[in-house]
Amino acid sequence: DKKHVRRMADYFLGVDVGTGSVRAALVSSVGHCIHIPTASVQAVNIWNDKPDYYEQSSEDIWQACCSVVKATLSGSGISPSQVKGIGFTGTCSLVAIDPNGQPVSVSQSNDDQRNVIMWMDHRALDEAKQINGTKHAVLQYVGGVISPEMQAPKLLWLKRNLRECWDRTGHFFDLPDFMTFRATGKATRSLCSVVCKWNYVCGTSEESSTNSGWDASYWCQIGLEEMPTENFQRIGTSFSQPGELVGGLTDQAAVDLGLQTGTPVGASLIDAHAGGVGMLGAAVSGLGLPCEGKAITSRLALICGTSSCHMAVSMPKGQSFVLCVASHSVWKYKLRPSILTCIGNWLDDWASVVI
Repeated sequence: DKKHVRRMADYFLGVDVGTGSVRAALVSSVGHCIHIPTASVQAVNIWNDKPDYYEQSSEDIWQACCSVVKATLSGSGISPSQVKGIGFTGTCSLVAIDPNGQPVSVSQSNDDQRNVIMWMDHRALDEAKQINGTKHAVLQYVGGVISPEMQAPKLLWLKRNLRECWDRTGHFFDLPDFMTFRATGKATRSLCSVVCKWNYVCGTSEESSTNSGWDASYWCQIGLEEMPTENFQRIGTSFSQPGELVGGLTDQAAVDLGLQTGTPVGASLIDAHAGGVGMLGAAVSGLGLPCEGKAITSRLALICGTSSCHMAVSMPKGQSFVLCVASHSVWKYKLRPSILTCIGNWLDDWASVVI
């Protein structure tokens, strides 16, 4: 019967950390998503003390992840031994922790639990303007200008306004990379995160290796000279393609999640980009769609959430990975996204007034 077949199969677990909630899904080794009647979604806290300031807690987010993973396993009847791998996606929020992995406040409240500057936080508008004024060459890989939602302006704001936080922080992570760190104890960053949001330059194998990596001149020019001086220890020295093995679950993470120690953990993806990979790389044979039998460059993905993202890829001219390294299947392509920030959230607010 179906229950017997399910108990014999292997599964992979995906955990998605959205703007306001966390969810998990089980997918079989042949690509079937397991339907769970009581699908688990766990809300996470957001602090919005004043306009443009949005903060969260990495511990609150981790506990929400643990809750949804346990609920997903319980609702599916799947044994932890059947889970052969786990991966995380999440918003490109900025997480600050000390050298021992403990949270460091990014808030003017000085509350260490508030150690996440959310992706949609716009406190660093002036810093973004300053960085754009440098017209540094690395900005060409993010469309010529940097957004206050990216990480360099937020880091510069922290250095200027919360010096104690700046001095105490041992690691700054993109939220998806923090999740793999918490799961494995390894500070490996996903190329998806660092290329898209941290101004890390990543070239193809056909290009000179001197074009790749952190550009020390950029960090010095924008006022964050500590980064190259410290050999970029706080923002990343080890990198993986999304989905590559980062490590196995630690004993503590396995207990927290209700899984087995050593369960493989893959390098993460930004949430919208994970959706883009799924849409652009989806098998469409036999469905009668216009893109059937055509190159991946003929597709357009629309990812809807708190924001909406239109994503397409094209063959690169010169430097690849303008905004994101997504997967082996699109390694040679250049991502071209168009993002309407918070449009989904705006629609929720509009609906609450009209309906």
